Formats: sequence, C-alpha cells, structure tokens
Amino acid sequence: MDLKDIKAIIDLMKKNSITEFELERQDSKIRLKRGLNGGTPAVQYDEPVVASTVPALSAVTTSTTVSQPIATGEIDIKSPMIGTFYRAPSPEAGNYVEVGTEVNADTVVCIIEAMKVMNEIKSEVKGVVTQVLVESGKPVEFGQPLFKVRPNN
Repeated sequence: MDLKDIKAIIDLMKKNSITEFELERQDSKIRLKRGLNGGTPAVQYDEPVVASTVPALSAVTTSTTVSQPIATGEIDIKSPMIGTFYRAPSPEAGNYVEVGTEVNADTVVCIIEAMKVMNEIKSEVKGVVTQVLVESGKPVEFGQPLFKVRPNN
C-alpha cells in the first residue's frame, strides 16, 4: 500500500465520519484511527514504512481491553475495536457470561463482529461479572466499557 492509497482512505474517513479503519492483506496490515475532534488519523502499519514519506502520520499503540480498577474496585472490560457486540456465539446459543459468572483471563465474554469477522473477546482479568453494559446486537466503539468485573483477590 502506498502513501496515495493511505491518503485516499483518510479522505474517505473524513467524508464519512469514520473514526477507525483497519485493512489486512496477505503480507501487510494497516490501522487508521482519527484523533480527537476529528483530527488527522494515526496509522499503525505492520510493514516497513519510510518515516520521511509519512510526515503527518504517527504510530498508534495497541490498547489493552482491561482498564485499571476504579474507585468501586471494579474493572471495566472494554471493547478493543469498533463493531457489533454479541453476548452469544449464535442466536440459539446461551450467553457467554451472565452477572455472577466467574471469569479468568482466558474466558471468552462476548463476540465483536468487525468487517464480517467474528472476534472472540476474552476477559483478561480474574473475577466475577457484576454488570453487562451493552445490549446484544448493538454497535460498540473502541474503548467502550462492555462489562464490569469485581476482581478476585
């Protein structure tokens, strides 16, 4: 992917009010995320890029999906991407977790569909689910809290 393609994607993001874009091909992956107040997108590109050819863009670091404990002692499990939130693997199946379910770091708590790909989201924390913050089938944003978990000591 060359600079002209990246600029075209950025223009489309601005025109359509898209805050995040990700494209993966056989040998490369690019992720664009618009800055605060609709600023210039930042780029994460997993293929060598000459820095001098992309002066207006900066790297984005991958964020963890779990926030630090807040005043209530609970931890938020946050969405690592933009997509559609699903509590169960299929409409006929039961939910991955309910309020009161004990989870550990490897427990799948939901699925987020992004670009027709179903992404399993893991708890990444050990504790008990105290709240489900999003309704199944609803869109979610990057960093949006999905669940609250009371950590086990």
